Amino acid sequence: MASVAMLNSPCNIGAVKFEVKVKSSPNLLCARPSSIRLNRRRVLTIRASKEGHDNESGSGPLRKMGLTDEECEAAIVAGKVPEAPPVPPKPAAPAGTPIVSSLPINRRPRRNRRSPAVRAAFQETNISPANLVYPLFIHEGEEDTPIGAMPGCYRLGWRHGLVEEVAKARDVGVNSIVLFPKVPDALKTSTGDEAYNENGLVPRSIRLLKEKYPDLVIYTDVALDPYSSDGHDGIVREDGVIMNDETVHQLCKQAVAQARAGADVVSPSDMMDGRVGAIRTALDAEGFHHVSIMSYTAKYASSFYGPFREALDSNPRFGDKKTYQMNPANYREALVELQADESEGADILLVKPGLPYLDIIRLLRDKSPLPIAAYQVSGEYSMIKAGGVLKMIDEERVMMESLMCLRRAGADIILTYFALQAGRCLCGEKR
Repeated sequence: MASVAMLNSPCNIGAVKFEVKVKSSPNLLCARPSSIRLNRRRVLTIRASKEGHDNESGSGPLRKMGLTDEECEAAIVAGKVPEAPPVPPKPAAPAGTPIVSSLPINRRPRRNRRSPAVRAAFQETNISPANLVYPLFIHEGEEDTPIGAMPGCYRLGWRHGLVEEVAKARDVGVNSIVLFPKVPDALKTSTGDEAYNENGLVPRSIRLLKEKYPDLVIYTDVALDPYSSDGHDGIVREDGVIMNDETVHQLCKQAVAQARAGADVVSPSDMMDGRVGAIRTALDAEGFHHVSIMSYTAKYASSFYGPFREALDSNPRFGDKKTYQMNPANYREALVELQADESEGADILLVKPGLPYLDIIRLLRDKSPLPIAAYQVSGEYSMIKAGGVLKMIDEERVMMESLMCLRRAGADIILTYFALQAGRCLCGEKR
């Protein structure tokens, strides 16, 4: 392909015409004259070649006319404007397009969406692997056990599979995890005492991970349901009532045990009243002033948790969790929980579930200066996975859009089972 450039000199030699024949290489920095024809004006034709080479004899860098800035400016002032590519023609509309007058509008928002480069320049929300927290299920076994309702997720053996999965996540920039244990049934009791066993599954796993990855950010779950023979987040009275203050007492011991093992952030997910303040006091009394609290501030009694409970085998033995988790119909109630958690010393406020509760995420974001977390729960994950398997949706695109929506609503961090997959996507990997 050839391109033509004209350079008009103020000297008497007239216009000099360059005809450049472009080769396939993008580094077209060298050229040499191949022929000179003199008529009424002097014309110089040049063929360009690769840097430092020529088709025939290699003659060094591209030759310039040797004009000073003043001479070039004088040529422009004299009206001798160099030739440039012509104005591109207006693209033709398809046949049958009606001919209409332009709409009398000054504001056309599509101007800021007209190309990928322009859209990227004006993108308001961004997401990176640093925004993601990877929930990991662990168990006492050595093998990784698939979770049927959550394709791609496993109960990881705490000695091997857990360490390997964390390494994969760190490779793509995901350096925050949260641990959920599958506790042997024989260790479950009505008071959940195994929750604060300092040699239990979670403390052991924390110590192992911290020894191998000291800078890994480890979140823990503070609740009794994985350890309770009743499957509830608190101690159950004989009439079925969940006992609040007695449960908080157990949660404080659990949080301290996790902090002592090396947890960076303890996360009370139980929704008992007053537990954030009590845990903060307990941590500080033991010297763990540096350990943060991520409170499940607005945790709803949602139907989206089913696959998670299968993963931990922690379904309630009877009843439901509606006396302590929030009513999905309530919006203003989240402000009550927000004000309580802020006043009691929470460092991070979490909304669970995520996508069905974008309005709650935005509410907390607008009302609090604290970091906001969103939990994209197991039901959300499994629906996207199922839609992808059935070819009803583009799984990767829907995954990334869902995470971006949580960020746009106001979430600073997102707990998501897609963390590894999304991290790979954000890093440009395809595996």
